[in-house]
Amino acid sequence: MKVTAITLRAGNVIEYNGKLCVVLKNDIIQPGKGASVAQVEMRDLRTGNKDNVRFRTQETVERARLEQEDYQYLYEDEDGCHFMNTESYEQIAVKKDVIGEPAVFLQEGMICVIETFEAEPLSVTLPDSVTLEITEAEPVIKGQTATTSYKPAILENGAKVMVPPHIETGTRVVVKTADGTYVERAKG
Repeated sequence: MKVTAITLRAGNVIEYNGKLCVVLKNDIIQPGKGASVAQVEMRDLRTGNKDNVRFRTQETVERARLEQEDYQYLYEDEDGCHFMNTESYEQIAVKKDVIGEPAVFLQEGMICVIETFEAEPLSVTLPDSVTLEITEAEPVIKGQTATTSYKPAILENGAKVMVPPHIETGTRVVVKTADGTYVERAKG
């Protein structure tokens, strides 16, 4: 779908010079004399390289249509992480570097949103938080519960997280998948 450069917004995905790029910023520059230009900052979705491009405001660019579908996480092997489409039951393998750091929080049966372009996975969005058990933490020290200092702990998936001093080994906690931070003690 062709759109004018002036209408691009952050988050739009465009095809530019044979590459798939996500728009990070679009500033309209109006010089003292001459025509206005759209200064577009974008990042290549496949390589991660950033680029700044100037378009004439009426110049058209090709906006890409991305598919977003729910997939269930199955398992991981040398090919990557395997997911199954929840509607068509079709399976897809996604390389770990496409998922990024949140890959450590993948759990069997977890429902994730995978964004694809022409059947190529571009990004995987995990649920906002996961509940995991603490397998290793420093012992609780009486009287230290009032302080705001956090202590390091290791989750059942091997990830490290900073938790409040009252959390001990065997406690189930809720952790944000985006950055691996402690949210709260799991209820129930």
